[in-house]
Amino acid sequence: MESFRTQVFRRAHEIARSTGKAFAICLVKAWQIYRLKKAMVKGTVKFAFEKVDGSIRYAYGTLESKFLGDVKGLRKPNPKVVSYYDMEKLAFRCFKAENLVRIY
Repeated sequence: MESFRTQVFRRAHEIARSTGKAFAICLVKAWQIYRLKKAMVKGTVKFAFEKVDGSIRYAYGTLESKFLGDVKGLRKPNPKVVSYYDMEKLAFRCFKAENLVRIY
């Protein structure tokens, strides 16, 4: 099992590869995502990310076990994407890791 630091650095590397930005900037973004996911496990979190069309989407997401239900498959997690359960749409959503704007 990977440590949380390994996951953060792996995500930072993927962000750097896809965006071409400096690794330090990508590492900051990866730590933000780590904190977001850690908070979503405990409860509902408001955050914002940039959609593919360029608009900003404000979302209320969670990763609490009571909303997740049964896991259908065992797929390897993708470090390029952040998945969450949307409390407004009542469905799973995801966004590209580099598109996180802010956590409220």
